[in-house]
Amino acid sequence: EMFGDLGPFNPGLPVEVPVWLAINLKQRQKCRLIPPEWMDVEKLEEIRDQERKEDTFTPMPSPYYMELTKLLLNYASDNIPKADEIRTLVKETWDTRLAKLRLSADSFVRQQEAHAKLDNLTLMEINTTGTFLTQALDHMYKLRTNLQPSESTDSQDF
Repeated sequence: EMFGDLGPFNPGLPVEVPVWLAINLKQRQKCRLIPPEWMDVEKLEEIRDQERKEDTFTPMPSPYYMELTKLLLNYASDNIPKADEIRTLVKETWDTRLAKLRLSADSFVRQQEAHAKLDNLTLMEINTTGTFLTQALDHMYKLRTNLQPSESTDSQDF
């Protein structure tokens, strides 16, 4: 259940509401969505270029940048100027970050590190590579403890 007071809603005046409500109202043609300040071609070009330039992960404009982009472009692209360009820029940033994440995970495994720094990663990015990292760490553990594959047949695969 969800509780809380929202409003008052006055025609023509912007009001901040939770994303789920904004999308619900938009679907019923009761509002026009105003995209977040960062959902702008010039800002996203800067973010993408910065991400490509840096070796480490740069801070994203929102911890939910990918989820918000998908939701807003799916349900309110008519309210977002240059929606197709924005979709492309966010995808390019996402791809750059995932490639970087795979490289750092690969390096992490090859160098048999014990700790990894995940600064500025979003939960969605971590979850996307979580399975790979978990399996890699599991293999590292088995190698370090000199377990033979035949001895680990009773272990459970997730």
